[in-house]
Amino acid sequence: MTLAPPRVAARPLIETRPLRNPDVTDAALMAKRGWWLVALNVLVPGSAQVLAGSRRLGRFGLGATLLAWFLVLLSGGLALFARPTLLWLTVGAGWFSAVVLTLVQALLIGYLLLWVVLTLDALRLVRLVKVDGLSKLAIPLVALLLLGLIGSGTAYAATVVGSARNTISTIFGQSGPSLPPSDGYYNILLLGADSGEGRDSMRFDSISVVSVNAATGAVTITGIPRELPNAPFSEGSPMQALYPDGFEGHSSSSCGWNGWMNHVRNAAETCREDAGAGLYPDAAAHGSEPGIEATKDAAEGVLGIEIPYYVFVDMHGFAALVDALGGVDINVTERLPEGGGPAYEGQPVEEWATGWIEVGQQKMDGETAQWYARSRYTTSDWDRMKRQRELQEAILAQFTPQTVLTRFNEVAAAGTALISTDLPQDKLPEFFELVTKAKKLPVTTIELTPEFGVDEHEPDYAHIHEMIQQTLHPPTETPDPAP
Repeated sequence: MTLAPPRVAARPLIETRPLRNPDVTDAALMAKRGWWLVALNVLVPGSAQVLAGSRRLGRFGLGATLLAWFLVLLSGGLALFARPTLLWLTVGAGWFSAVVLTLVQALLIGYLLLWVVLTLDALRLVRLVKVDGLSKLAIPLVALLLLGLIGSGTAYAATVVGSARNTISTIFGQSGPSLPPSDGYYNILLLGADSGEGRDSMRFDSISVVSVNAATGAVTITGIPRELPNAPFSEGSPMQALYPDGFEGHSSSSCGWNGWMNHVRNAAETCREDAGAGLYPDAAAHGSEPGIEATKDAAEGVLGIEIPYYVFVDMHGFAALVDALGGVDINVTERLPEGGGPAYEGQPVEEWATGWIEVGQQKMDGETAQWYARSRYTTSDWDRMKRQRELQEAILAQFTPQTVLTRFNEVAAAGTALISTDLPQDKLPEFFELVTKAKKLPVTTIELTPEFGVDEHEPDYAHIHEMIQQTLHPPTETPDPAP
């Protein structure tokens, strides 16, 4: 009888994959494994869990990562090959854009929270107690440092998206009708004034018209002196019915004004019992005011062009925008005093000036730039207009992608407090494209001053119309016919 050999109990197969089932007695192997898990968690979040931890959590994290990569690639593709579509989705589609930006912000915050969970779980998987040497301290430090750097960047991106949504809805929440360019140009009335305390009868200190070529983006800025007299109003304007021969002054013990350009608001709004609602009943619904609409009509009559939109810059918050942009570079050509002016006629400037803006190239902060634009003592009103135009161009130059991205929240906050406009939101994608083109071209400047042949006391408005047309639509040379 042959005896069968004794049976040996089968041993369970042990997986030897170092990421999921490492040899915990090998400290060097555990350190190398720890670095791999940290690297995988950074490069492909979720993959560390798929290979060494909870596959369910890993698959969820990996799916979220692939979705994030897809959305980034899609956005990059739209930015490169279909930028108008991207701009329409994010800023130009009204409430739909607000929903898109809210969704983007929620996805950024959600992915950040998920990545925090994945990072902490990856550190758990490292099993630091089994790691010897410097790696035991270095692995968690590097992982947490990367979490802080990448996480803070993601959190900042989420705040930028939120700021963009809030800024757009605040500034462009009410707007006028969306209109095509007029004679090839978008003409925008740019107004500056100080609406701070004590300015109960605010008058516009700076009046200009920005004309943007709808095809090339070329910008022409026409400065209108605030003391320009007897401005004509455009055809069909309610103010033209009141002043068919040009804007006139009015003396009154309760509310008077003179015939200057910056007093149009007084006549149309401040000094009327209905605050101008009878003249411009749709102004408030379109994000404007009767005084602004009347000033638009006067600017149209002065320049002979259609001006459908306005942008009002509150000089009370102007300094905040300049500071948010990191200052502006200006070459000062004359020494200017800072301060509100003399207390009585004949008082020497040295007695009331609170400071001086010295001659030379300067990097101006907001307060200095504000005084540079507003100072009107020891200088002329014409020079003051030139300085305001310099600042406009300098601020435009500061709006670089680098500046906007790194200081977006500050710029957005300053812009919300600084700017009001009736520009329609659906025009923003087109205007962004035009601004991009404009930065590559020189800015043409016209000032309605004696330097440009305009009599400040008795301006020839027909001559001004012709000058504007020649500038915006220069004659093209006709080639000689072939013999």
